Amino acid sequence: MTDTPYPREAKRYENLLVVILFLAFGFVFFDRQAVPFLFPFISEDIGLTNTQLGIVTAVLAVSWAVSGAAVGKLSDRLGVRKPILLVAILAFSTFSALSGFVTGFLSLLLIRALMGIAEGAVLPMAQSLMIEASEPRRRGLNMGLVQTTSSGLLGGVLAPPIIVGLAQVFGWRTAFYLTIIPGLLIALWVWRTVRERPPASPLLQEDGTWAEPAGHKPSVGEVIRMRNIWLCMLIAVCMLTWFILILTFTPTYLVTEKGLAPGTMATVMTFLGIAWVIWGTVTPAISDRIGRKTTVIAFSAVAVFCPLAIVFIGSPTGLSIAVALTFVGIGVFSLFMATIPGETVSHGALATALGLVMGIGEIAGGAIAPVIAGIASDAWGLQSAMYIAAGGAVIATLLAFGLHETAPRVLARRGIAHAEVPGVAEYSPQPEHGHSRAE
Repeated sequence: MTDTPYPREAKRYENLLVVILFLAFGFVFFDRQAVPFLFPFISEDIGLTNTQLGIVTAVLAVSWAVSGAAVGKLSDRLGVRKPILLVAILAFSTFSALSGFVTGFLSLLLIRALMGIAEGAVLPMAQSLMIEASEPRRRGLNMGLVQTTSSGLLGGVLAPPIIVGLAQVFGWRTAFYLTIIPGLLIALWVWRTVRERPPASPLLQEDGTWAEPAGHKPSVGEVIRMRNIWLCMLIAVCMLTWFILILTFTPTYLVTEKGLAPGTMATVMTFLGIAWVIWGTVTPAISDRIGRKTTVIAFSAVAVFCPLAIVFIGSPTGLSIAVALTFVGIGVFSLFMATIPGETVSHGALATALGLVMGIGEIAGGAIAPVIAGIASDAWGLQSAMYIAAGGAVIATLLAFGLHETAPRVLARRGIAHAEVPGVAEYSPQPEHGHSRAE
């Protein structure tokens, strides 16, 4: 293998791809959050209960998880990313719009389950494309922008006022209908612009042809047995538990247990949304410099204090500042869900690994943990959910000590070649200093 400077065309494409995939996954979360935000309108119109809202949310999480794992494996088997991403964007946009036609609980459940299948395919495809197009020194930043910052900005900050505002002016059904427009525009942009292989792919040979890695493609079992992969799966379970429980139970806890007015509660939650965007960008960029492992350990440890602050800090102002400073755990999501797995497995197992980590995390942390926390809250009070969330961050911190470092800049400083890292596959998309070509 020989190294050459990272080409200008590759840099331009890398920046363009960040923007496209940022919007693509951001609108996935925008559409995913539509039902919770519109539920007051929906329940008044067609008579749904809070229990049914919980079931709809859980079913979407499960279908999302199963789809991510299955489609990731299918993508690696077929050797394509772009067509699957394109179909997934068109499908989730269509099902989101069809949500406006529902007449009752069962139709809403079916539509959102189908939407989860479509949306679950987006992240593994987007991150697979992004990791191959990223210059090693900014790979963590790119992955964080695509996964965490995008979902925080579009799903956490912009979605509430836009979706609710549309519902107030045009009705909740029309709000759903209109969600198809950005999806169609993004799909058109993906079709016209995104490449199956980026200009600086390590599989691009001197003669311009594509070199596929030799040897068999790892099975699912072989991927799971890689140390970084099974550790990332467990960290995903713990940190998604932390994340989902904070988002799900904090509004109710602040109003019913701490006696905050709804407007004050909304202000606190806004600070969470702002922190989501900031830490989603800053944390992965820091990992490019100090290492993936160190970043996951440090930021997961700080994240322990976010749910504890919600329980123990009484002043709304102090609480808002505290949650903004301790919601840093959101920034490590792109590391354990995409960057570390992507820097660990071979090219032929990239989407499989990303889909497995996302899928296991979504099922356990996104669907099972809220049910357990709800039962505990009914038995011992809503603070139980916060303690469970804190426990998830504690366990994630401990698990992160077992990770093998994969950050190119850190390995280079230590004088370690990527191939020398234990458990890291030979054909991982990991050029050390820019563009590597297969000899």
